[in-house]
Amino acid sequence: MENEKRLARWRLILGAESEECFQRMGAGSLSEEEALMDQALAAIYNEGGSLGFRNGPNVGNTASGSGRGPSNPVISRWLGDIRTLFDPELVKIIQSDAVERCGLTQLLFEPELLADVEPDIGLVSKMLLLKDQVPQRSRDGVREYIRKVVEEINKRWESGVRRAVTAGVNRRKHSVLPSAAAIDFPTTIRRGLKNYDPERQKIVPEKFYFFERAARTAANKHTIILDIDQSGSMAESVLYASVLSCILASLSAVKTRVVAFDTKVTDLTERCEDPVDLLYGFQLGGGTDIRQSVVYCEQWIENPKKTIFFLISDLAEGGNRAGLLRSLAEMKSAGVTVISLLAIADGGKPYYDAQMAEKVAALGIPCFACSPERLPELLETAIKGQALPKRQ
Repeated sequence: MENEKRLARWRLILGAESEECFQRMGAGSLSEEEALMDQALAAIYNEGGSLGFRNGPNVGNTASGSGRGPSNPVISRWLGDIRTLFDPELVKIIQSDAVERCGLTQLLFEPELLADVEPDIGLVSKMLLLKDQVPQRSRDGVREYIRKVVEEINKRWESGVRRAVTAGVNRRKHSVLPSAAAIDFPTTIRRGLKNYDPERQKIVPEKFYFFERAARTAANKHTIILDIDQSGSMAESVLYASVLSCILASLSAVKTRVVAFDTKVTDLTERCEDPVDLLYGFQLGGGTDIRQSVVYCEQWIENPKKTIFFLISDLAEGGNRAGLLRSLAEMKSAGVTVISLLAIADGGKPYYDAQMAEKVAALGIPCFACSPERLPELLETAIKGQALPKRQ
């Protein structure tokens, strides 16, 4: 039975053309459910698929009536099939492949279809790249789809980021105000050792010690500057960085500045009340002049020792490379915590200029890609002024 399942799985992967070969190997016929899976996959992965999806870039040209692709009801039914037949993660991959391989821009721009499309970061990245081409009638639907993905990221992050900032803003003084995120565990344990209960094998503290929150005066606040590359290769990182920016901007314990750059610099700080509005402020796909943006950001550094500067970029500098390295070195020597994030991504190896990354790391500036789940930890470490790995 296990062998039959394995053969059926490979048959689905390789398509109908492999049917005869698998029968010679002793494989039986596909079950009814497997046959439906096969039909759904063939629609986008086989030449001349059974639903006629593989029709090139004109698929979905419903506005002019000249498209050669399937009708919206056919696509809607297909979307419903794959959501029923496959796990959510596989659904995202299949949807993305439908756009890439078949030109199914209908998945992105038809309002009646978007409600059936599984929320996916990859598709949001494509929407942001093509947002200026979205038809007027579809714009609200596209924004709503983007908001769903943004809200998912926000749920994963918000409590962690808030805890990281609360725990990191001031680690030197103790406070009488209780806050689980600000417990000073080393001091609490050290002073509670005398109350160790051998029977329960636990320390029973007489008192818990908490770190004091930073003073709310502007001079004592940490400043976090996010300098974000909006070149096309950074689309996924832009999405994550926008959510992070809005969470940070909502916290009174830190001051947040958000800057986007290609060959021009755009200050997006005023858009930080709404992550979707912030995302729409980015213009993905331009050239890259990183040094210009770094120079612009220097004006917002009031207290270098309490400033964290995140350069979120693939470091493919199209401007003055030597000048960029000098600017970063000067910023670091002034006391700013400088961190270079090559990418913020769920998986996969990021594209970046390896030679430039080596030179930035040689300045003593941490230079690495970061999975979304690690960002709160990274943020807390940076606020505390603790050492970060130079490459990762």
